Amino acid sequence: MILITEFMDEAWVDWLRDRCEIDYQPDLPDFPEELAEKAQMAQALIVRNRTQVRGDLLYAGFSCVGRLGVGLDNIDMEGCAERDIAVFPATGANTLSVAEYVVTTAAMLLRGAYAMRPAMEAGDWPRGPAGQGREIAGKTLGLIGYGEIARDAARLGTALGMKVLASDPYADDFPGAMEGTEEEVLTTADVISLHVPLTDETRGMIDADVIAAMKPGAVVINAARGGVVDEAALCDALTSGHLGGAALDTFASEPLGTDHPFAGVPNLILTPHIGGVTAEANARVSEMTARKVAAHLGLA
Repeated sequence: MILITEFMDEAWVDWLRDRCEIDYQPDLPDFPEELAEKAQMAQALIVRNRTQVRGDLLYAGFSCVGRLGVGLDNIDMEGCAERDIAVFPATGANTLSVAEYVVTTAAMLLRGAYAMRPAMEAGDWPRGPAGQGREIAGKTLGLIGYGEIARDAARLGTALGMKVLASDPYADDFPGAMEGTEEEVLTTADVISLHVPLTDETRGMIDADVIAAMKPGAVVINAARGGVVDEAALCDALTSGHLGGAALDTFASEPLGTDHPFAGVPNLILTPHIGGVTAEANARVSEMTARKVAAHLGLA
């Protein structure tokens, strides 16, 4: 039996169902006791980012985990290796989706006119403020981390006339971008996009001091991992006007709940961890994951 604990493209759920028994319950992370019980009967798990594959769950007996995405911080990779549990991320399947998110939200925040609807519906005509928006062409896109997603973002940004500056101590080359230090990227870019995993090294790396050193009016985008950005400090910088805007797709705590700093903060786009989720990307991710898990179980 394959246990699918979060949403997956229905066509690929059916593809797996034609090959073996499937238990598909996309809200299962909300019921950890039921999750633990069902995992005892599973040969494989298929998860997204909300299912915590760690602790006692690793002893349930499944032989592999299919990850509907690429981030692995919800999976105890060392624990899986110790238990000979194979982990299959959908590497590359949602790269374009995240890159498009970065560039389109950057353009929206720079232009600034898209938040004018409430004033217009109230009878105002804010043409003056709306006309103060900025063009994306000629701006510098700064990328912290230069993996596949960042490289796609660089390609899209370049097509729109942006200059691209990137920093990554683990990258061997920088096609499509000028290499800079992390400090150079963070202090000179008009748009800063984060493309790093959440590690002890990156946790809280965008703190109040780093934000204060950013270019006035800069835009910050985090579609990487929650916890990388000090969310309260970011909100303070938006409220004071030091930053020109921000888009957050990932958060230190997901879902947000009610204890968060974002209420009433201007020029802030919040999305529920969907940078890598579009109809097309979901189909690609689901296909890749389904085929990898099926092959591992000898079902392909």
